[in-house]
Amino acid sequence: MKSFQPKRGFRNIVYSRPVLVILGVLLIFFVWGVVGFMGKMTITTENKKIAENRVLDLQKEKVKLSSDIAKLKTDSGVEESIRDKFGLAKEGEGLIVVVDDKNSTVVPKKDSGGFFSFLFFWKNWFK
Repeated sequence: MKSFQPKRGFRNIVYSRPVLVILGVLLIFFVWGVVGFMGKMTITTENKKIAENRVLDLQKEKVKLSSDIAKLKTDSGVEESIRDKFGLAKEGEGLIVVVDDKNSTVVPKKDSGGFFSFLFFWKNWFK
């Protein structure tokens, strides 16, 4: 019977309560790390989508700017740009200036009726 005791000794050590508690704590730390990693993965995928959308916007802007540069390489494009920025006109062209009338008359708002207009009517009637 003594020859079987060394084989059970290792098993007794592995199945002891302190070793099982240590393994349980290690398992909890491992699960905690995996959960934290999954949270970081979701944030990373969201950031990746934001970055991809930004890249697409920048590519669209690059195409627009390239077309603007190509347009500015022509004489008509340069002329159009100068006219837009500085409001210039060619010789012989007329200029129309639209001015808002600041002294416009304001129509007074009429009362829609009601109890208070009835009282004002009687006050004005007896004056």
